[in-house]
Amino acid sequence: MAGEFDAHERRLWAGAAQAYAGSFAALCGATAGALLDAAGVGAGTRVLDVGTGPGTVAAAATARGAEVVAVDAEPGMVALAAANAPGAQVRQAVLPELPFADGAFDAVVANFVVNHVEDPWAALAELRRVVRPGGRVAVTIWSDAGNQSMALFNQALDEAGAERPVLPTLPVNFARTADGLRELLEQAGWTEVDSGEIAWTHRADPAAWWSGPAGGVANIGLVVTGQPAEAYARIKSAYDRLAAERVAEDGLLDLPAVALLASGTAPKSTP
Repeated sequence: MAGEFDAHERRLWAGAAQAYAGSFAALCGATAGALLDAAGVGAGTRVLDVGTGPGTVAAAATARGAEVVAVDAEPGMVALAAANAPGAQVRQAVLPELPFADGAFDAVVANFVVNHVEDPWAALAELRRVVRPGGRVAVTIWSDAGNQSMALFNQALDEAGAERPVLPTLPVNFARTADGLRELLEQAGWTEVDSGEIAWTHRADPAAWWSGPAGGVANIGLVVTGQPAEAYARIKSAYDRLAAERVAEDGLLDLPAVALLASGTAPKSTP
């Protein structure tokens, strides 16, 4: 049975697939290549993409010649992924209980997923279960340090004096650092774990970037769309002004992003 955090996540993402695809998906998809490299995904690899969203990673793995199965908890994301990654088998499934046999895959990838499940340890242990001995895992999460990609929205909320509701937080605490993510994978039974940061600058049209929270995507969307009309207008006005101050000559925003990428190997024998 889902706890408070998992139930919040299901409500949070319900019906948000299209809005996510038009706003934050490109930011999250920037790590797809590094993620697949870390998991050793290539031609003929049997790979599971967990939390596929609109199918960005699944499509990239298919392009490498991998045999791809992709799952997501949200039906709207499943439909998008099936359209965007037609070479993959796409179905609905929810961590930490996946409908696959032990050792069914050579590799498993989870792009910005581990921080969206109530028990990250159980989720990572389940990923280990469905990977063959010696198979690979690669996961990404956002770093607590230096990640400014969402800062513009928070600045707009502050300037507008908007109230922020108390939202459910992840009950399992772990440091959002390279060491913290490494330790989490090791605790879940993965071996030869490597972990580090990926930093890049995401470029986005200001209107498209605003369409994420305006469309109710993620916790920032819940905060923005839950405001009274007058407060919403103040937030939007503050965002427009702040964005206009930050756009480059081509009219796009430069948004610094920092993610953590960790990879590991399933043990050769059951621990």
